[in-house]
Amino acid sequence: METTTQHHVEALAKLKANLESCILGKSSEIELLLTAMLAGGHVLLEDVPGTGKTVLIKALARSIDGQFRRIQCNPDLLPSDITGVSIYHPKEEKFLFRSGPIMTNILLVDEINRATTKTQSALLEAMEEQHITVDGDLYELPSPFLMLATQNPIDFEGTYILPEAQLDRFMIKLSLGYPNEAAEKQMIASQSKAHPIESLQAVMDTDQVLVVQDRVRRVHLDEAVADYLLTISRKTREHKAVFLGASPRATLSLVHAAKAYAFINGRDYVIPDDIKYLAQYVLGHRMILHSEARLDGATVTSVLGSIFEQVRVPVRLEK
Repeated sequence: METTTQHHVEALAKLKANLESCILGKSSEIELLLTAMLAGGHVLLEDVPGTGKTVLIKALARSIDGQFRRIQCNPDLLPSDITGVSIYHPKEEKFLFRSGPIMTNILLVDEINRATTKTQSALLEAMEEQHITVDGDLYELPSPFLMLATQNPIDFEGTYILPEAQLDRFMIKLSLGYPNEAAEKQMIASQSKAHPIESLQAVMDTDQVLVVQDRVRRVHLDEAVADYLLTISRKTREHKAVFLGASPRATLSLVHAAKAYAFINGRDYVIPDDIKYLAQYVLGHRMILHSEARLDGATVTSVLGSIFEQVRVPVRLEK
Protein backbone atom coordinates (compact mmCIF):
# COMPACT_ATOMS: atom_id res chain seq x y z
CA MET A 1 0.00 0.00 0.00
CA GLU A 2 1.39 3.40 -1.03
CA THR A 3 2.52 5.93 1.57
CA THR A 4 -0.35 8.39 1.10
CA THR A 5 -2.91 5.59 1.40
CA GLN A 6 -1.22 4.34 4.56
CA HIS A 7 -1.48 7.87 5.95
CA HIS A 8 -5.25 7.82 5.37
CA VAL A 9 -5.57 4.40 7.01
CA GLU A 10 -3.74 5.70 10.08
CA ALA A 11 -6.04 8.75 10.18
CA LEU A 12 -9.06 6.43 10.08
CA ALA A 13 -7.60 4.42 12.96
CA LYS A 14 -7.41 7.64 15.00
CA LEU A 15 -10.99 8.46 14.04
CA LYS A 16 -12.15 5.03 15.16
CA ALA A 17 -10.25 5.38 18.45
CA ASN A 18 -11.89 8.77 18.97
CA LEU A 19 -15.35 7.23 18.67
CA GLU A 20 -14.42 4.26 20.85
CA SER A 21 -13.52 6.67 23.65
CA CYS A 22 -17.18 7.74 23.74
CA ILE A 23 -18.91 4.44 22.96
CA LEU A 24 -17.17 1.62 24.78
CA GLY A 25 -17.07 -1.98 23.62
CA LYS A 26 -18.58 -1.34 20.18
CA SER A 27 -15.57 -1.54 17.90
CA SER A 28 -17.28 -3.59 15.17
CA GLU A 29 -20.33 -1.33 15.06
CA ILE A 30 -18.14 1.78 14.84
CA GLU A 31 -16.21 0.18 11.99
CA LEU A 32 -19.48 -0.43 10.14
CA LEU A 33 -20.51 3.20 10.66
CA LEU A 34 -17.21 4.40 9.18
CA THR A 35 -17.62 1.91 6.33
CA ALA A 36 -20.94 3.51 5.38
CA MET A 37 -19.53 7.02 5.62
CA LEU A 38 -16.54 6.25 3.40
CA ALA A 39 -18.74 4.40 0.92
CA GLY A 40 -21.12 7.35 0.68
CA GLY A 41 -24.02 5.41 2.20
CA HIS A 42 -26.52 5.93 4.99
CA VAL A 43 -27.17 3.95 8.18
CA LEU A 44 -30.31 2.74 9.94
CA LEU A 45 -29.73 2.16 13.66
CA GLU A 46 -32.43 -0.06 15.15
CA ASP A 47 -32.07 -0.29 18.89
CA VAL A 48 -33.72 0.22 22.24
CA PRO A 49 -33.36 3.65 23.92
CA GLY A 50 -30.25 4.52 25.90
CA THR A 51 -27.67 2.45 24.03
CA GLY A 52 -25.65 5.44 22.81
CA LYS A 53 -26.95 5.99 19.28
CA THR A 54 -27.15 9.78 19.54
CA VAL A 55 -23.80 10.05 21.34
CA LEU A 56 -22.10 8.01 18.64
CA ILE A 57 -23.46 10.22 15.86
CA LYS A 58 -22.55 13.45 17.66
CA ALA A 59 -19.07 12.07 18.31
CA LEU A 60 -18.64 11.31 14.60
CA ALA A 61 -19.61 14.86 13.64
CA ARG A 62 -17.15 16.34 16.14
CA SER A 63 -14.39 13.96 15.08
CA ILE A 64 -14.53 15.08 11.43
CA ASP A 65 -15.25 18.74 12.30
CA GLY A 66 -18.52 18.50 10.39
CA GLN A 67 -21.89 20.17 10.77
CA PHE A 68 -24.41 18.21 12.83
CA ARG A 69 -28.18 18.64 12.75
CA ARG A 70 -30.96 16.62 14.31
CA ILE A 71 -34.57 15.96 13.33
CA GLN A 72 -36.90 14.64 16.02
CA CYS A 73 -39.61 12.76 14.14
CA ASN A 74 -43.27 12.78 15.13
CA PRO A 75 -46.58 12.46 13.25
CA ASP A 76 -46.88 16.27 12.96
CA LEU A 77 -43.54 16.67 11.17
CA LEU A 78 -43.93 18.06 7.64
CA PRO A 79 -41.60 17.58 4.64
CA SER A 80 -40.83 21.32 4.70
CA ASP A 81 -39.62 20.92 8.31
CA ILE A 82 -36.85 18.76 6.86
CA THR A 83 -35.99 20.35 3.53
CA GLY A 84 -36.76 24.02 4.24
CA VAL A 85 -39.15 26.53 2.69
CA SER A 86 -39.20 29.44 0.26
CA ILE A 87 -40.37 32.63 1.99
CA TYR A 88 -41.40 35.81 0.19
CA HIS A 89 -39.20 38.77 1.13
CA PRO A 90 -41.22 41.99 0.58
CA LYS A 91 -38.21 44.30 0.57
CA GLU A 92 -36.36 42.31 -2.10
CA GLU A 93 -39.65 41.36 -3.83
CA LYS A 94 -38.63 37.75 -4.31
CA PHE A 95 -38.77 34.38 -2.63
CA LEU A 96 -35.76 33.41 -0.50
CA PHE A 97 -34.94 29.84 0.42
CA ARG A 98 -34.62 29.15 4.12
CA SER A 99 -32.86 25.81 4.42
CA GLY A 100 -33.98 23.06 6.76
CA PRO A 101 -31.88 20.79 8.97
CA ILE A 102 -31.07 18.49 6.05
CA MET A 103 -28.44 21.00 4.90
CA THR A 104 -25.65 19.50 7.00
CA ASN A 105 -22.82 16.94 6.92
CA ILE A 106 -24.14 14.57 9.59
CA LEU A 107 -27.92 14.32 9.90
CA LEU A 108 -29.55 12.41 12.74
CA VAL A 109 -33.16 11.46 12.00
CA ASP A 110 -34.35 10.35 15.40
CA GLU A 111 -37.16 7.77 15.54
CA ILE A 112 -37.75 7.90 11.81
CA ASN A 113 -40.65 5.46 12.04
CA ARG A 114 -42.67 8.03 13.99
CA ALA A 115 -42.89 10.29 10.92
CA THR A 116 -45.66 9.76 8.37
CA THR A 117 -44.80 8.06 5.09
CA LYS A 118 -45.25 11.40 3.27
CA THR A 119 -42.62 13.01 5.48
CA GLN A 120 -40.31 10.00 5.25
CA SER A 121 -40.49 10.23 1.46
CA ALA A 122 -39.04 13.75 1.64
CA LEU A 123 -35.73 12.10 2.54
CA LEU A 124 -35.57 9.79 -0.51
CA GLU A 125 -34.18 12.32 -2.98
CA ALA A 126 -31.54 13.47 -0.51
CA MET A 127 -30.46 9.93 0.32
CA GLU A 128 -30.10 8.86 -3.30
CA GLU A 129 -28.98 11.99 -5.15
CA GLN A 130 -27.55 14.26 -2.43
CA HIS A 131 -29.77 17.17 -3.37
CA ILE A 132 -33.31 18.34 -2.62
CA THR A 133 -35.96 20.06 -4.70
CA VAL A 134 -38.06 22.82 -3.13
CA ASP A 135 -40.66 24.71 -5.18
CA GLY A 136 -39.03 23.47 -8.37
CA ASP A 137 -35.53 24.65 -7.44
CA LEU A 138 -32.70 22.18 -6.85
CA TYR A 139 -30.34 22.61 -3.88
CA GLU A 140 -27.17 20.55 -3.46
CA LEU A 141 -26.44 19.11 -0.03
CA PRO A 142 -23.08 19.66 1.69
CA SER A 143 -20.37 17.06 1.08
CA PRO A 144 -19.85 14.69 2.70
CA PHE A 145 -23.47 13.99 3.63
CA LEU A 146 -24.31 11.10 5.93
CA MET A 147 -27.78 10.38 7.24
CA LEU A 148 -28.22 8.18 10.29
CA ALA A 149 -31.76 7.26 11.22
CA THR A 150 -32.84 5.55 14.42
CA GLN A 151 -35.88 3.50 15.25
CA ASN A 152 -37.06 1.65 18.34
CA PRO A 153 -37.76 -2.03 17.55
CA ILE A 154 -40.12 -2.60 20.49
CA ASP A 155 -42.25 0.56 20.43
CA PHE A 156 -45.12 0.14 17.95
CA GLU A 157 -47.66 2.70 19.19
CA GLY A 158 -47.66 5.80 16.99
CA THR A 159 -45.13 4.36 14.54
CA TYR A 160 -45.23 3.78 10.78
CA ILE A 161 -43.54 0.97 8.86
CA LEU A 162 -40.68 2.22 6.69
CA PRO A 163 -41.49 1.74 2.99
CA GLU A 164 -39.33 -0.75 1.10
CA ALA A 165 -38.14 2.04 -1.19
CA GLN A 166 -36.72 3.85 1.82
CA LEU A 167 -35.21 0.78 3.47
CA ASP A 168 -33.43 0.07 0.18
CA ARG A 169 -31.70 3.45 0.38
CA PHE A 170 -29.99 2.63 3.66
CA MET A 171 -26.63 1.05 2.89
CA ILE A 172 -26.25 -0.56 6.31
CA LYS A 173 -28.62 -1.50 9.10
CA LEU A 174 -27.11 -2.29 12.49
CA SER A 175 -27.77 -2.39 16.20
CA LEU A 176 -25.46 -1.26 18.99
CA GLY A 177 -26.99 -3.47 21.65
CA TYR A 178 -26.18 -3.40 25.34
CA PRO A 179 -22.53 -3.11 26.40
CA ASN A 180 -20.87 -6.05 28.10
CA GLU A 181 -20.22 -5.94 31.85
CA ALA A 182 -16.63 -4.72 31.55
CA ALA A 183 -17.54 -1.94 29.11
CA GLU A 184 -20.47 -0.78 31.23
CA LYS A 185 -18.25 -0.67 34.31
CA GLN A 186 -15.66 1.34 32.39
CA MET A 187 -18.43 3.64 31.21
CA ILE A 188 -19.40 4.44 34.80
CA ALA A 189 -15.80 5.30 35.66
CA SER A 190 -15.19 7.40 32.54
CA GLN A 191 -18.31 9.50 33.08
CA SER A 192 -17.90 10.11 36.81
CA LYS A 193 -17.01 13.79 36.24
CA ALA A 194 -17.93 14.56 32.62
CA HIS A 195 -18.92 12.78 29.43
CA PRO A 196 -15.92 12.03 27.16
CA ILE A 197 -17.68 13.70 24.21
CA GLU A 198 -17.34 17.10 25.91
CA SER A 199 -13.57 17.04 25.44
CA LEU A 200 -13.58 15.27 22.08
CA GLN A 201 -11.35 16.89 19.45
CA ALA A 202 -11.50 16.59 15.68
CA VAL A 203 -8.93 14.19 14.19
CA MET A 204 -9.99 14.71 10.56
CA ASP A 205 -11.92 17.32 8.61
CA THR A 206 -14.60 17.03 5.95
CA ASP A 207 -12.13 17.69 3.13
CA GLN A 208 -10.04 14.74 4.28
CA VAL A 209 -13.15 12.57 4.37
CA LEU A 210 -13.85 13.47 0.73
CA VAL A 211 -10.27 12.55 -0.23
CA VAL A 212 -10.57 9.17 1.50
CA GLN A 213 -13.93 8.54 -0.19
CA ASP A 214 -12.18 9.08 -3.51
CA ARG A 215 -9.43 6.63 -2.51
CA VAL A 216 -12.03 4.06 -1.52
CA ARG A 217 -13.56 4.14 -4.99
CA ARG A 218 -10.18 3.06 -6.39
CA VAL A 219 -9.93 -0.07 -4.23
CA HIS A 220 -9.53 -3.08 -6.52
CA LEU A 221 -12.43 -5.50 -6.94
CA ASP A 222 -11.20 -8.64 -8.68
CA GLU A 223 -13.54 -10.09 -11.30
CA ALA A 224 -13.74 -13.38 -9.39
CA VAL A 225 -14.80 -11.55 -6.20
CA ALA A 226 -17.28 -9.45 -8.16
CA ASP A 227 -18.81 -12.67 -9.57
CA TYR A 228 -18.95 -14.10 -6.03
CA LEU A 229 -20.78 -10.99 -4.81
CA LEU A 230 -23.19 -11.03 -7.76
CA THR A 231 -24.01 -14.69 -7.24
CA ILE A 232 -24.85 -14.10 -3.58
CA SER A 233 -27.05 -11.14 -4.47
CA ARG A 234 -28.88 -13.05 -7.20
CA LYS A 235 -29.45 -16.10 -5.01
CA THR A 236 -31.31 -13.92 -2.48
CA ARG A 237 -33.89 -13.43 -5.25
CA GLU A 238 -34.07 -17.13 -6.11
CA HIS A 239 -34.14 -18.69 -2.64
CA LYS A 240 -37.42 -20.49 -1.94
CA ALA A 241 -37.79 -18.83 1.47
CA VAL A 242 -37.42 -15.30 0.09
CA PHE A 243 -40.36 -13.24 -1.15
CA LEU A 244 -38.29 -10.16 -2.03
CA GLY A 245 -34.54 -10.40 -2.56
CA ALA A 246 -31.74 -7.86 -2.80
CA SER A 247 -32.17 -5.15 -5.42
CA PRO A 248 -29.53 -4.02 -7.93
CA ARG A 249 -29.03 -1.00 -5.65
CA ALA A 250 -28.27 -3.44 -2.84
CA THR A 251 -25.65 -5.14 -5.03
CA LEU A 252 -23.95 -1.81 -5.68
CA SER A 253 -24.15 -0.93 -1.99
CA LEU A 254 -22.38 -4.16 -1.13
CA VAL A 255 -19.63 -3.36 -3.68
CA HIS A 256 -19.07 0.14 -2.24
CA ALA A 257 -19.23 -1.08 1.37
CA ALA A 258 -16.75 -3.90 0.67
CA LYS A 259 -14.27 -1.45 -0.84
CA ALA A 260 -14.57 0.88 2.16
CA TYR A 261 -14.26 -1.99 4.64
CA ALA A 262 -11.14 -3.27 2.85
CA PHE A 263 -9.59 0.21 2.92
CA ILE A 264 -10.28 0.65 6.65
CA ASN A 265 -8.53 -2.66 7.23
CA GLY A 266 -5.43 -1.52 5.33
CA ARG A 267 -6.04 -3.26 2.00
CA ASP A 268 -6.38 -1.83 -1.49
CA TYR A 269 -8.32 -4.88 -2.70
CA VAL A 270 -11.52 -6.67 -1.66
CA ILE A 271 -11.48 -10.29 -0.46
CA PRO A 272 -14.44 -12.74 -0.24
CA ASP A 273 -14.49 -12.50 3.57
CA ASP A 274 -15.36 -8.80 3.23
CA ILE A 275 -18.45 -9.79 1.24
CA LYS A 276 -19.49 -12.54 3.68
CA TYR A 277 -19.12 -10.27 6.71
CA LEU A 278 -20.96 -7.28 5.25
CA ALA A 279 -23.81 -9.14 3.52
CA GLN A 280 -25.96 -9.42 6.65
CA TYR A 281 -25.68 -5.68 7.29
CA VAL A 282 -26.11 -4.55 3.66
CA LEU A 283 -28.55 -7.13 2.26
CA GLY A 284 -30.39 -8.30 5.37
CA HIS A 285 -32.83 -5.40 5.78
CA ARG A 286 -33.65 -5.49 2.07
CA MET A 287 -34.83 -9.12 2.14
CA ILE A 288 -38.41 -10.14 2.92
CA LEU A 289 -39.13 -13.78 3.71
CA HIS A 290 -42.32 -15.65 2.89
CA SER A 291 -44.63 -15.86 5.90
CA GLU A 292 -44.58 -19.67 5.67
CA ALA A 293 -40.79 -19.68 5.85
CA ARG A 294 -40.84 -17.45 8.93
CA LEU A 295 -43.35 -19.77 10.60
CA ASP A 296 -40.98 -22.64 9.89
CA GLY A 297 -38.22 -20.77 11.75
CA ALA A 298 -36.34 -19.27 8.82
CA THR A 299 -34.54 -15.96 9.38
CA VAL A 300 -32.61 -13.65 7.09
CA THR A 301 -29.40 -14.76 8.82
CA SER A 302 -30.15 -18.46 8.26
CA VAL A 303 -31.09 -17.83 4.61
CA LEU A 304 -27.85 -15.94 3.96
CA GLY A 305 -25.95 -18.74 5.70
CA SER A 306 -27.46 -21.32 3.35
CA ILE A 307 -26.60 -19.14 0.36
CA PHE A 308 -22.98 -18.86 1.48
CA GLU A 309 -22.81 -22.66 1.64
CA GLN A 310 -24.06 -22.94 -1.95
CA VAL A 311 -21.71 -20.38 -3.51
CA ARG A 312 -18.13 -21.36 -4.27
CA VAL A 313 -15.56 -19.01 -2.75
CA PRO A 314 -12.89 -17.78 -5.19
CA VAL A 315 -9.41 -18.69 -3.97
CA ARG A 316 -7.05 -17.15 -6.54
CA LEU A 317 -7.28 -13.39 -6.89
CA GLU A 318 -5.44 -10.84 -8.96
CA LYS A 319 -4.36 -7.94 -6.73
